[in-house]
Amino acid sequence: MTEAREAILLVGGKGTRLRPLTVHTPKPMVPAAGVPFLTHQLARARAAGVEHIVLATSYLAEVFEPYFGDGSSLGLSIEYVTEDEPLGTGGAIRNVASRLTSGPDEPVIVFNGDILTGLDIRALVAAHATSGADVSLHLTRVEDPRAFGLVPTDDTGRVTAFLEKPQTPEEIVTDQINAGAYVFRRSVVDTIPAGRPVSVERETFPGLLASGAHLQGMVDSTYWLDLGTPQAFVRGSADLVLGRAPSPAVPGRCGDRLVLPTASVAADAKLSGGTVVGEGAVIGEGARITGSTVLDGAVVEPGAVVTDSLIGAGARIGSRSVLTGAVVGDGAHVGADNELRDGIRIWCGAVLPDASVRFSSDQ
Repeated sequence: MTEAREAILLVGGKGTRLRPLTVHTPKPMVPAAGVPFLTHQLARARAAGVEHIVLATSYLAEVFEPYFGDGSSLGLSIEYVTEDEPLGTGGAIRNVASRLTSGPDEPVIVFNGDILTGLDIRALVAAHATSGADVSLHLTRVEDPRAFGLVPTDDTGRVTAFLEKPQTPEEIVTDQINAGAYVFRRSVVDTIPAGRPVSVERETFPGLLASGAHLQGMVDSTYWLDLGTPQAFVRGSADLVLGRAPSPAVPGRCGDRLVLPTASVAADAKLSGGTVVGEGAVIGEGARITGSTVLDGAVVEPGAVVTDSLIGAGARIGSRSVLTGAVVGDGAHVGADNELRDGIRIWCGAVLPDASVRFSSDQ
């Protein structure tokens, strides 16, 4: 069978590295290009022929179903399975096995809920069918693989090893890494131990390889971004708006900016670089916003300059304040004439008085 009808989406992570974005919202539900990030993954799966998706939820599990319902608005059938205790990637896959309807030899796709990718999903499924693999993995090439597990393959694409993050130059034997999307033969899912935490990367895949199973790698380096940090999330959203990352779910034409319908933007404000302005947000006169996300109901006052930053829902940025690479939590208030730079995070509901934070050029 060359088309996969079913997929599992792993959306149970706490998104700790994304705080304060994930204090009130699970990571896959944080808006990217105007809609919850998960919407892009669901829409791309549907476009690749997937009909039935099981969401493996855990953290803030209660917010997914009220938003997506049964999936019919996206042309999908969606089911939800919640872990009482976090089970890891492999445990989460095994935990939803009873909801799958595919036959033992049919393909089931597994997606990590925090990867933005241009992967050709149909090509991965086709490669899986052609090779007869037990599991096929999407691999991507990165310039610096030290932060990732390496996945070398032979000249037929068959996986030969799973190597932990390399510590020395000699250990970097390939630039191929696990890109977080897989096709499982349905019967292989049932071999994962049930009822306990299992890491698919550290236990399941190496164990399958050791037992002689066929694991196939397909390199696809079109576009790939792990949205684990606020800076990456902001960049991913901008890339979706700019059209660098493909998605059928972007609510509007691709371009320099995406302004949702009820937002208010002053005539002389400048928005560029894939900036998103959410529902009900207000952008004041002379404000300049580049490559940033302004979530629903936030206010950017006149003359503020915001670059590569994320402004949480209902937050307020004071006049003439300058933000670069900053994350401002939901409902926070940054007073006028502040300067926030380089990964600074303002917690939800925090208040910074006028002119209280200033970075000088010699720091």
